[in-house]
Amino acid sequence: MDAEIISVGTEIVLGQIVNTNAAYLANRLTQLDLPATYQTTVDDQSQRLERVINHALTRAQLVFVCGGLGPTADDVTMPTVAKALGKELWTDEEHWKWIQKTFEQRQIKMEPENIRQAQYPRGGEPLANPVGLALGCWYETKGKVVVVLPGPPAEFKAMVEKSLIPKLQQYFQTGKQITSRTLNFLGRPESQLMDEIEDATNDIPGISITSYVQPTAIQVRLTVRDLPVIEAEEKIDQAQKAILAVEEPFFFGVGDNLTLAKVVAEQLKNRGWKLTAAESLTGGMFQSTICSVPGASTVFNGGFVTYAASAKEKLLGIPHDTIDQYGVVSSETAAAMAEGCQRKLNVEVGIGFTGVAGPDMLEGQPAGTVWIGLAMKGRPTKTVQLHLASYVGRQAIRTLSVQYGLQLIYRELKK
Repeated sequence: MDAEIISVGTEIVLGQIVNTNAAYLANRLTQLDLPATYQTTVDDQSQRLERVINHALTRAQLVFVCGGLGPTADDVTMPTVAKALGKELWTDEEHWKWIQKTFEQRQIKMEPENIRQAQYPRGGEPLANPVGLALGCWYETKGKVVVVLPGPPAEFKAMVEKSLIPKLQQYFQTGKQITSRTLNFLGRPESQLMDEIEDATNDIPGISITSYVQPTAIQVRLTVRDLPVIEAEEKIDQAQKAILAVEEPFFFGVGDNLTLAKVVAEQLKNRGWKLTAAESLTGGMFQSTICSVPGASTVFNGGFVTYAASAKEKLLGIPHDTIDQYGVVSSETAAAMAEGCQRKLNVEVGIGFTGVAGPDMLEGQPAGTVWIGLAMKGRPTKTVQLHLASYVGRQAIRTLSVQYGLQLIYRELKK
C-alpha cells in the first residue's frame, strides 16, 4: 500500500509557514500501518495541482490532498480534485444550510463564495469538520482513495482524528493487529536517550522503537505488530521495564497527549496542594502553561511576574541586599523568589525563575544561564542551574526553562 500526501499552499512552497500538517498525518498513518511513501508540496495554482494529483494516482493507492478549502479565489483544491477525477462539484445542501445559519447566528455577512465550503466531487463522501466550516471529502475510484482535508492545523487535526481515522480503520481491514504505547521523557538529548534505549532492549525481539521530539518532551513509541493484544502488551511491558531501569529519572508518563504540566497538576491535586510562581525571564509562561491544564484552578490561585529587580523587592519582599550582593541571576535570588511567592500566597509550593533569555549577556552571564528555585512545604528550599544553548534562541530558552521547572516539581513530588 503506497500513500502520498499532497500539501497545497503557496505560503508552504515559499517557506513562509512550516508544514506541520504533513508531519502530523504521516505520523498518524504510520501508527495505522499505512505509512506514506511520497510527499509533494504544490502552490495554489490549479493546473499544477491537477498534474500533481494525476501523477500521485499513478503511483499511490491512497492520496491525501491537504489545504485550500476556503471560500477565497486561491482556495482551488476541491474544484481541482473534482476536475482530476472527471467529476462535477456537488453541493451538500444540508451542510450549506448549516453554514448559512452559522453566519446568521454570528451576525456576519456571508459571501456567495462560502458555498464552496459545502461542496465536494459528486460521488464522494463528506468528511465532517468538527471545528470549522469546510467539508473534507473521501472519494473512491478504481481501487484507489482520494482524501481531501482542510489546511488550518486545528481543523486539520480535528478532521483527521474524528472523521478520517475511523474511516481508514473501517476501509483498510488488513487483519494486522498493531499495539503501541508512548513513553514521555525530558532532560536527555534524543541521540543519547535512544542509544541507551536500544542497548536496554536489544534482547527483546519483535518490538519497534521510534522517537519524536516535541517542543516540550521526547516521545518514544513502542510498537508490536501481528500479535494478540495480551501478548503484545506483555512484550511492551517488558520493554518499558527495561527502558525505565535506565531512564526512569527522565521519564514522566505514558500517553500520546500527555504533558508534564498535566502530570504535575494531577500530583498537586492528589495531595490537596496549591502552587504559585514568581517569574522573571519566563515572563508568565510557567503560569500560562499550568493554566492550560483543565481544572488548573484547583491547584493554582495566581502568581507573579517580577521582571525588574524593583518588582522582585516590592512584590515578593526580597531584600535589596540579596540582589545587590548576589545579582538577579543567582541561586540566592531564585530561592528568594520561590520563598517569597510561596509566602505571599500561603501555598505549599512556590517556584521562581530567573536567568538570561538572551540574546545579550546579563551581569556577565551568557544567554541560556537560568536559575530555578523551589520552595516546598516541609522541605528545604532547592535551587538548580541550567546551562541552555544560547543558539536555540530566546523563546526556546524560556520554553525549556518552564519544562525543567515542571520536571523539578515532578521529581520532588514523587519523593
